[in-house]
Amino acid sequence: MTKKVGLFVGSLRKGSYTRAVAQQMAAQLPDGYEVKEIQIGDLPLYNQDFDDENQVPATWKRFRDEVKDLDGVIFATPEYNRSVPAVLKNAIDVGSRPYGQSVWDGTPAVILSVSPGAISGFGANHHLRQSLTFLNMPVVQQPELYIGNVTNLLDDDLKITNEGTLKFLKGAMATFADLITRFEN
Repeated sequence: MTKKVGLFVGSLRKGSYTRAVAQQMAAQLPDGYEVKEIQIGDLPLYNQDFDDENQVPATWKRFRDEVKDLDGVIFATPEYNRSVPAVLKNAIDVGSRPYGQSVWDGTPAVILSVSPGAISGFGANHHLRQSLTFLNMPVVQQPELYIGNVTNLLDDDLKITNEGTLKFLKGAMATFADLITRFEN
């Protein structure tokens, strides 16, 4: 049976390095996995009144329905001010509410942070880990996926040119697939 993995990208920019690396990483999953990028840029900011007053935006409903059927989640994030972009945090919040009805609960995850700088999105990666711990999401601990100096790893078509990086990402996806298997219902 094919396992469904959602890809959540915290960069909305055309030509996003984060999206390019995440898509190539996701393609390294073993056979039997189907990856779908879940759109998050159209989600209104989380406001509990929408849930409390039964006025849930259609985009929230679509999003929650897509997430609850996933077997695993790939979060790919750039770093904004030592944390995750607001669009990604908002998606996490929309999926975690209303309280007690989180669509994230128990779903295995892996975090990839990408940066043109040398620090590699370390702050964003670890901030995201804090939220996922609270949401009861088992997360790949090793290897940690920090891709720094990304512009030196991509060609003009945003394809990874470094064989060592591709091998590293493939190994990480094997670890992620193992985590998903261990947490199957």
